Amino acid sequence: MSDGAERAQRALTRLLEVMRRLRDPQGGCPWDLEQDFASIAPYTIEEAYEVADAIARGEPRELESELGDLLFQVVFHARMGQERGWFDFASVADAISDKLTARHPHVFADVEVNSAAELNRAWEEHKARERASRAEGSASELADVPLALPALARAAKLGKRAGRVGFDWPDERGVRAKIDEELREVTEASPEERADEIGDLLFAAANWSRHLRVDPEEALRLANAKFERRFRAMEALARERLLVLSQLDAPAWDALWNEVKKLEKAAESSVQ
Repeated sequence: MSDGAERAQRALTRLLEVMRRLRDPQGGCPWDLEQDFASIAPYTIEEAYEVADAIARGEPRELESELGDLLFQVVFHARMGQERGWFDFASVADAISDKLTARHPHVFADVEVNSAAELNRAWEEHKARERASRAEGSASELADVPLALPALARAAKLGKRAGRVGFDWPDERGVRAKIDEELREVTEASPEERADEIGDLLFAAANWSRHLRVDPEEALRLANAKFERRFRAMEALARERLLVLSQLDAPAWDALWNEVKKLEKAAESSVQ
């Protein structure tokens, strides 16, 4: 075993022991002892987002810390599973190793793959067989699309799954036409119908993004970051000019917004 593997094994053994102590009925942490799968799940999702945030901000030290927090979530769930006699950390690790080995026969077996497209098809076919083997009766193409996914990401994933059996727009122009249709329906909707119609519009937008080969969740995350960056810059300009934010009218906000955009473009051009 290499030095790196031995160090990883020691660190993981220590983490598992820390988790055991935290859940020990005799002398463990009261808060940790009160938790169950349902109460911990929101923290697991939050930690995954914090990992993504550290990556987006290019912060290696924060990424290291956030990955540790996420690993702790896995260890926490595994410990609760072990206490119930369902599974333990070792069986969780073995299961993912078995799955990855089975899904990569071109790496772990004598299977030849000639292109990325061929590899992707083989991957999807293998996952489909896995879903079918787990399902009782006829397996739905929508099986295993997690309910906890962000709604935008889940909309794109549902559309992709349905598209495997042909229930999809033929190309991005078809989705674009659907967006126009949904926009009209939002405009014409009564107050009681608006939430439903807005939902249809967002679903269509997520699938338009999918057809354009853009991850809608990532695109919206970037848009959020851009808006936040520009708004903060507007606030800074307003403070420099002793402007009271709450007293600015629409033209004043527009002027600040456009100024910030020009400053951003100038900064980008200077870097290039």
